[in-house]
Amino acid sequence: MFTASQLLEKINSHITNLQFLRTPKGLYDPVTYVLSMGGKRIRPVLMLMAYNLYKEDVIHVLAPATGIEVYHNYTLLHDDLMDRAERRRGKETVHKVWNDNTVILSGDAMLVLAYQFMAQCSVEHLKEVMDLFSLTALEICEGQQMDMEFEQRNDVKEEEYLEMIRLKTSVLLAASLKIGALLGGASRDDVEYLYNFGVNIGVAFQLKDDLLDVYGDATVFGKNIGGDILCNKKTYMLIKALEHANKEQLRQLNYWIEATDFNPVEKIESVTDLYNQIGVKELCENKMMEYSTQAMECLAAIKVADENKNELEKLMKALMYREV
Repeated sequence: MFTASQLLEKINSHITNLQFLRTPKGLYDPVTYVLSMGGKRIRPVLMLMAYNLYKEDVIHVLAPATGIEVYHNYTLLHDDLMDRAERRRGKETVHKVWNDNTVILSGDAMLVLAYQFMAQCSVEHLKEVMDLFSLTALEICEGQQMDMEFEQRNDVKEEEYLEMIRLKTSVLLAASLKIGALLGGASRDDVEYLYNFGVNIGVAFQLKDDLLDVYGDATVFGKNIGGDILCNKKTYMLIKALEHANKEQLRQLNYWIEATDFNPVEKIESVTDLYNQIGVKELCENKMMEYSTQAMECLAAIKVADENKNELEKLMKALMYREV
């Protein structure tokens, strides 16, 4: 069994050695640029870990694992453009280095490349893998659209939000695990347990992100705290605050949501204070624990030796208890 760090080293090395020899360079240079930014590579590592539960020769799944990472970075390319984000992983975003049109076209090329890499899996599982990958890609678009529509609404319910983050974040983690398990020859039950494990850790991961944006340490988190508050993002924190606030707290929350001219520091401090009064941090932590418990139950049900599941458990805990 490989450790997560060993698998990360393998996928990093594989991606670093990729060469896009087709032309024009203006199409492929942004692809190389965005992949060179690195990152946690959680999704390809999960695919390799799931495969490694059943087989040792992980070299055979480096291509589909690369496909999942290229796809993920394609979504980030378009996300950054939609959000007008200026930096990603400490570097300027592609639309800042090049331009909007390049992001759209190079992003489209990345989507095609992702499918080409994914199709380099065993013929035996090709249709099932590609069907799952296509469904996942569609679900992520659905989640992104829901997230965009939530920006115009102040009545987003908890169930809607949890479904949105399942689609936008969780299904790609889950698909990574399921594809790895399929290619590794796992039983049908194990394949589904790993998929559900991924769904649950994905939701818990996003809830942790919501929490860190309010209560994280900016020096550790790597970005300014309170960004979600400033743009009135419909996070789990805000949704639960609106749901549980008393009349006066609701009046104050709505004041800050509707304010167009404000001091950013004052808004962050005031809304955070309201969150403290209402107790949304504890509500968010409880919901995270609910999903992490479900994830652990799925992991426990997988029929491989317990010691072989240690790396997945460690990775889940690292995501749950991270400070970044």
